[in-house]
Amino acid sequence: MQNIDAAWSVCRCLGIGDEAFLQAIASFEGASRRLEKIADNKTEKVSVFKDFAHSPSKLSATIAAVKEQYPDRKLVACMELHTFSSLSKAFFPHYKGCMNQADVPMVYFNPKAVEHKKLEAISEDTVFEAFDCPSLRVFSDSAALVRELKKMDWQNANLLWMTSGNFDGVDEKALALEIARIQGNCK
Repeated sequence: MQNIDAAWSVCRCLGIGDEAFLQAIASFEGASRRLEKIADNKTEKVSVFKDFAHSPSKLSATIAAVKEQYPDRKLVACMELHTFSSLSKAFFPHYKGCMNQADVPMVYFNPKAVEHKKLEAISEDTVFEAFDCPSLRVFSDSAALVRELKKMDWQNANLLWMTSGNFDGVDEKALALEIARIQGNCK
């Protein structure tokens, strides 16, 4: 919304009228991987979003945005620690409380990525403590995370999939369609 407001301001400075801007923005579907809706089942009231969020401030803002848009739906928020800074123990204190607004917060990291980046090894317990979120579930196996997601009741719930990576090759579109129980001509 802040980006749309900024674009509107720029258009005004360029002499583009409000009516023209509003007509054009009505068809704007958003930037790829920026709170992008990748599956939506209105009957079951379930939507799946993906977002490039990985920094603590972006995680908090993205979770808050989905909660605000869907206040009556359970929010399952999954994020992947993927970047050098996010996998560094020195950066972990910044994550404190950033996922507390999610109903079901989940964090994934790959120990092999930590090793490959020549960083100090981290454990699921270390990540749990850093996020300081009592309901947080931490995974170091992407297959286990996917199994857990597939077991959940998704009626009247949203999945927010946040990463700058790819959860070690998880087919996010297939997972989204399965979670949203998409069949036929649903989005």
